[in-house]
Amino acid sequence: MKIFRQSLRVLVPGYERGRWRWTLQHVSRSLGPRVSGPGSVAVPASAAANAVAAAARKRKLCKQAKSLENARKAKQATDSKGAEKIWMGRGESAGDVFTPFCLFHWAVALMLAGVFAVCTGILILTLDPYTLVFNAKVQLSDGGEAFEVWRKPPVDLYLKVWLFNVTNADAFMNGEDEKLHFEEVGPYIYRELLEHADVHFNDNNTLTAHPKHPLVWAEDLNTHREDDLLILPNIALLSIASVIKDASYFTRLGLNLLIKQTDSQPLVQMTAREFMFGYETSLTTLGNKVLPSWIFFDKIGLIDRMYDFTGDTMTVHTGVDDVRKSGLIDRYRGLHYIPEWPENCSIAKGASDGSKFASLIAPNDQLVMYRKSLCRAMPMQMIDETTKGGLPAYVYTWKDGILDNGLRDPHNKCFCRHNRCLPEGIMDVEECYYGFPIVLSYPHFYLADPAVRNMTVGSFPDKEKHETRFFIEPRSGLPLQTNVRMQINMALGDVSRIHRVPRFSNLIFPMLWLEITVESLPPFLQNKFFFYLEIAPIMLKVILYASLIGGPLLLIGSILRVYWNSFFKKEIKEDYSTDMEFSQKHMNIIRADRRSSLKAKEMDVYFTSLLMSPSIDEENSTSKDNDTV
Repeated sequence: MKIFRQSLRVLVPGYERGRWRWTLQHVSRSLGPRVSGPGSVAVPASAAANAVAAAARKRKLCKQAKSLENARKAKQATDSKGAEKIWMGRGESAGDVFTPFCLFHWAVALMLAGVFAVCTGILILTLDPYTLVFNAKVQLSDGGEAFEVWRKPPVDLYLKVWLFNVTNADAFMNGEDEKLHFEEVGPYIYRELLEHADVHFNDNNTLTAHPKHPLVWAEDLNTHREDDLLILPNIALLSIASVIKDASYFTRLGLNLLIKQTDSQPLVQMTAREFMFGYETSLTTLGNKVLPSWIFFDKIGLIDRMYDFTGDTMTVHTGVDDVRKSGLIDRYRGLHYIPEWPENCSIAKGASDGSKFASLIAPNDQLVMYRKSLCRAMPMQMIDETTKGGLPAYVYTWKDGILDNGLRDPHNKCFCRHNRCLPEGIMDVEECYYGFPIVLSYPHFYLADPAVRNMTVGSFPDKEKHETRFFIEPRSGLPLQTNVRMQINMALGDVSRIHRVPRFSNLIFPMLWLEITVESLPPFLQNKFFFYLEIAPIMLKVILYASLIGGPLLLIGSILRVYWNSFFKKEIKEDYSTDMEFSQKHMNIIRADRRSSLKAKEMDVYFTSLLMSPSIDEENSTSKDNDTV
């Protein structure tokens, strides 16, 4: 092609500007007769006509070459739809030669995918990987997620305290008012930094730890101040009076002289913090010196005594041998039972301290909670089902009749001390509070004997405000929300022979009520458990169903691929008389496809060959014409 173009540039002036249009003119001029100038040679008319015809044929060949180029491009676009030809069984492209080979590969790929999917589904059904992972997550293994959450819960745990301020102290002491009048003041809110410290893993799938419950004043949540001045019961005087009431005459005489000497009063003014965390009195200081085995502290405060966990140890199950027991108490202070009660009366074994309950809870399961301030293991019952933060939750409260003191449930008879059962709704816990005449009830004497509530003025029970609630995720045993509500009261016997306290004889009156609460889980923990407990099971089910349904479909598809491969290959061959014709046909197609895949430079060579062949014929015909002439 280059030689042809160079020849045209030399022979035909203006070739680059006009190419074929100029070619015809200059060929005519160069080959036509020259009428002027000396020595001009006349060229026969037939030669000029032949040159014109040759130029026309070349233009025609050029158009044919361009048409071939356009056909090549159209064929490439058509070849991209070769799949349609395969399905029709009439492939006419080079790719069709390789169709059986490609179909075989597709069939093998589909078969392998189907076998893998079926095996995956069978493994999921057989091994149940979610249960394996779930059990590993719930166990309290060293460094595990559940263990870290149990060891130091990353939740906002609060202690809220309401104090009962006496509003008619003088009138009651003077006998003007028959009943004490109380006014609820609070809440005083503290953050409880729960931690299980000094953890030691035992060989019997348990671990032992020291529970710690330090309290920090929540400045940002309080509307009251710790230095609020209130009129509150003098716990030291009333407690000593209750203990000495049945002592000998001389013991009571000594106490009466001491009360007069120290000018102790049963109702005193103090700050809220002093009442909760301890205040000094002459009686407490004297008792610490005279009776150090009983009063071994210089100050007395209700919350301070409730949160005294000095020397306490707790052994809990890790769940390695039984995931349902993960986080449940095995021993408290080395015992299976609570020593303040008869051995079979209150069992700590199997109870929860509130940080984690049993795993895989069924609706009819009875849960038990033990906390030192409660002084007994408290059975719980399910009352509702709901959702919290997208997680299902069983709603629990204290079991009905738990504070009936044997009135309805004979088992509760063991909670009566000294053959004296308190009224319904009141529980004697003096052994847990150093012998002080402390009794527990629900806030504002909710569900208590109305006679108890009528002893004083200022109690207004409300189920929504005063009922204990636990929202527990049933599979993990994780508490999603907790509202433990109890009231601390003082129950005095006949103290009429003790100086300054006769007005308190046979009286049960409130001192404070509290709520230990976790309103919700932190977002990061809630999202994590939502993924583990809700999203992961759904994902596994999707994989299972996709494997069991998609696997057989892929296997069927691979079989059909093999069948179609053999069927269409046979059908295509039947269109040709011999195998040689079939092979020759496809070899021609391959050559055509190879031509269609030529690069631009190779196309130039191809076009040159098309143009040069007719040129040679033209030259031969021209020479013949000249010879004839």
